[in-house]
Amino acid sequence: MNAEEYFLVPELEHPERLDSYLTDMLEEVSRTKVKSWCKEGLVTVDGKVRKSSFQLHGGEELSLSVPDETPPETVTPENIPLEILYEDEAIILVNKAAGMVVHPGAGIYSGTLVNALAYHFEHLATRGGDMRPGIVHRLDKGTTGLILVAKNDRAHQKLQQQWQNHEVTKVYQTLVWGIPEPAAGEIETHMGRHPRLRYMMAADVANGRYAKTRYKVAEPFGEAAKVNVHILTGRTHQVRVHLAHVGHPVVGDALYGRNRHRNLAKQFEAMPDYPMLHAAMLRFAHPVDGREMTFKQAPPPAFEACAAALAKWPY
Repeated sequence: MNAEEYFLVPELEHPERLDSYLTDMLEEVSRTKVKSWCKEGLVTVDGKVRKSSFQLHGGEELSLSVPDETPPETVTPENIPLEILYEDEAIILVNKAAGMVVHPGAGIYSGTLVNALAYHFEHLATRGGDMRPGIVHRLDKGTTGLILVAKNDRAHQKLQQQWQNHEVTKVYQTLVWGIPEPAAGEIETHMGRHPRLRYMMAADVANGRYAKTRYKVAEPFGEAAKVNVHILTGRTHQVRVHLAHVGHPVVGDALYGRNRHRNLAKQFEAMPDYPMLHAAMLRFAHPVDGREMTFKQAPPPAFEACAAALAKWPY
């Protein structure tokens, strides 16, 4: 994070605590950290220092004056359990849990997937940099499912070429509010940073990067649906931004489906606190011998429990 950041709070249908709002906006920062910033006077609302419990109504300008932290020179190995689905001499496939950040950065230097990988594996690719050993691609903190890791630089290079050339097939399962119409289609926009809300991406941005998403409704419910999503490009927050753009934000996504999320939180007893988005299928060519590799992974129990509750909702 830069030493000082400003952003405008959009219109809110209901008042929200300052610490809760910032935690949702800064997805990879904990609420405890935000509270400490408020206590230290590092957060202002319209130029005034406010407590973490201060109520936002929309239209306020927030300022964060957070000192840059000096990152460690190397990743600290941590004995964090990992679900390894596949491993050979060149690659590792992990089933990432919800809530796990992929690599250190932005003030987070422990508890990440990379910290866990450094503990469990002696050798990882170094091409991604000191803080991203082995990382070929990433998933958002709340996203579960398949993530691929390279053990050596040759494998990392070959895999990254496939990502850059859009030769990798990535399919997600998600739960969305409402039932998309038509039941299958494509979403094409130019994505980039939101012009006013610094920590969000936006679907239609001047000079944004082309993004294409293909979707199909797998199971409609009364007020929501289970949807399969195939992303043909890999932009930050692409699935979440595109689905919100067409009026069907991901269930549990307080960043891109904010008002919908807050309005329903008190009514829907199974409301999750992270987006119901799961990386369910990954297809790529093995970086050593080129053979096609296809992996599938079912969503975690929390995802299925939420889907079952949505099928019965409204109660």
